[in-house]
Amino acid sequence: MQAQRWMRAAARMAWLALLPLAVGAQTPETFPNKPVRIVVPFPPGGATDITARVVADKLAVKWGQSVVIDNKPGAGGNLGSDLVAKSAPDGHTLVLGVTGSHSINTTLYKKMPYHPLSDFEPLTQATIYPNAIVVHPQVPANNLQELVALVKKEPARYAYGSDGNGTASHLGMEILKARSGMPLTHVPYKGSSPMINDLLGGSLPVGITGLPAVQPHIKAGKLKLIAITTAQRVPGAPEARTVAEQGFPGYSAAPWAGFFAPKGTPKPVVDKLANDLAEALRQPDVTQRMLDLGSTIVANRPDQFRAFVAQQIESWGEGVRISGATVD
Repeated sequence: MQAQRWMRAAARMAWLALLPLAVGAQTPETFPNKPVRIVVPFPPGGATDITARVVADKLAVKWGQSVVIDNKPGAGGNLGSDLVAKSAPDGHTLVLGVTGSHSINTTLYKKMPYHPLSDFEPLTQATIYPNAIVVHPQVPANNLQELVALVKKEPARYAYGSDGNGTASHLGMEILKARSGMPLTHVPYKGSSPMINDLLGGSLPVGITGLPAVQPHIKAGKLKLIAITTAQRVPGAPEARTVAEQGFPGYSAAPWAGFFAPKGTPKPVVDKLANDLAEALRQPDVTQRMLDLGSTIVANRPDQFRAFVAQQIESWGEGVRISGATVD
């Protein structure tokens, strides 16, 4: 691990030495001078993917350059994030990191190929949103207390799916299981889309994932919403009851998503990216789209986002230790 970091640092130093030649006289006014790739470390269709695509459309118009979404799922978001950590620090490759890939996994995984802060430049937090605990309509539970009682009565019949090992959905449910005593078997998926497909098909009875990804199915009556994981109800789904108000006071496990560039990206480019990303996120149609899906726009400054990520690493780390969860 240490050797890998030394090699990565040496590669960055070599790149930075060549940066004036590679980037030329590139300034915030001329950046980007080629297509930009935003890596989403999950499959298409989930909350993170939706956010990235909405923002990418706005950036493409502003920059007059293609902004390509590259879905790289695996290892709870680590696979795609590590790819960006190792990319050239010129601002043309970004990652939309999430709670798992850039806070939880630091403690959850025994071996991490990168560090969320020392290997990245935080740009801006895009959103914060609830995870939603949902069930197939045939599951005879309409609220959290009924679900807990049902699983305790027939534990062999029930399992839950998450977005993957190490994700906020996985850890959030494990914390709830520890508090409720609910013996619910974990089935990790590579992102929300395949899990939602199994939920809709009836082969998976319970799932937890970002509300934006399941909101259309809830509204269509194809899934039942049991609870959301934020501390308070959200404007985009005011009828959705929280875990906290259903017998578990103080429970809060709210996922977030934010944009990162590789460490060593020049500050003028970092500032340009941060400003343009925040501007795109604050556009009224983007804000409304995210609100309709259950997400709240943040769009903060790089220094604010860095401080937030540091706090999240600490707080989710405590959650990992309490739950006893670990991933090799």
